[in-house]
Amino acid sequence: MKAPKIVVIGGGTGLPVILNSLSRYYMNLSAIVTVADDGGSSGDLRQAMNIAPPGDLRNVLISMSDLPAFYENLFQYRFRTEDSYLANHSLGNLIIAAIAEMQGSTYNAIQLLSHMMNTRGKIYPSSEAALTLHAVFQDGVEIVGESKIANYKGKIDHVYVSNSYNDDKPRAARKVVQTILDADLIVMGPGSLFTSVLPNLVIDEVKQAILDTKAERAYICNIMTQRGETEYFTDADHVRMINQHVGSKIVDTVLVNIEPVPKEYMNSNKFDEYLVQVSHDFDSLRKEGCRVISANLLKLENGGAFHDGDKVTEELMRLAGVKRG
Repeated sequence: MKAPKIVVIGGGTGLPVILNSLSRYYMNLSAIVTVADDGGSSGDLRQAMNIAPPGDLRNVLISMSDLPAFYENLFQYRFRTEDSYLANHSLGNLIIAAIAEMQGSTYNAIQLLSHMMNTRGKIYPSSEAALTLHAVFQDGVEIVGESKIANYKGKIDHVYVSNSYNDDKPRAARKVVQTILDADLIVMGPGSLFTSVLPNLVIDEVKQAILDTKAERAYICNIMTQRGETEYFTDADHVRMINQHVGSKIVDTVLVNIEPVPKEYMNSNKFDEYLVQVSHDFDSLRKEGCRVISANLLKLENGGAFHDGDKVTEELMRLAGVKRG
């Protein structure tokens, strides 16, 4: 059987969960990962070394690798706050930064590490240069920088990206466009809508490839609304915002979780950015021209509500017509 070509686009903590489950199936899997992160360890390294931020790429590498748990833990190890200039850096970020310096780019570093770590699929940054995310709010205020957007009290109208270190137009990384055009199924999300998913789609070359591809285009809707980004959003609002940014109704299928998150379950201190469960508006979803897959996709863990990677993957595999290998 010919292996289907599945491309997952996004960033943040939700993407690795889905990729880890998908990578256990017989397929040609590719991940396209945002490079607009400017906070924490990634932000410090991109500023110091003029490289694309490594954090989201690091998590994807681990999720798709079949290395023993010890090496995963080593790669994910984060130095303590009292460790002077190493404070809060993860070892994996430092390794990616070092190889990026040796190989000339974060893109080259990820290709080399993918081979070394025996990843079950290809991993590409969406752009080879670090990008800066701009959010324009409905009141006209523009906030610059992914890590600052959620702090502004207002509703986002749209986002766009610019090159962080020059005035060149943001471009897709090599192989990204062709990977999208060759795909059988494109999966967007899960992840923060404005800061993990859309920063990839607003790169003009990526946007055009999404429009031109013959692939089925699926969006995994978030389970919870997010402070400073998607407050009061329904699932239809998520899809509408993606379609507006791309300029066409490109979401063919949306996956939504219908399992309720138990009241008082969420640890509001640990997960203070997540507010309430995303509500459903199936009539508006149909008006957006997409098929709706509604199912129990929920995993409750450590006081948080997450997507169950295996449940989501089962639904995606039905879309792609894939049997488990």
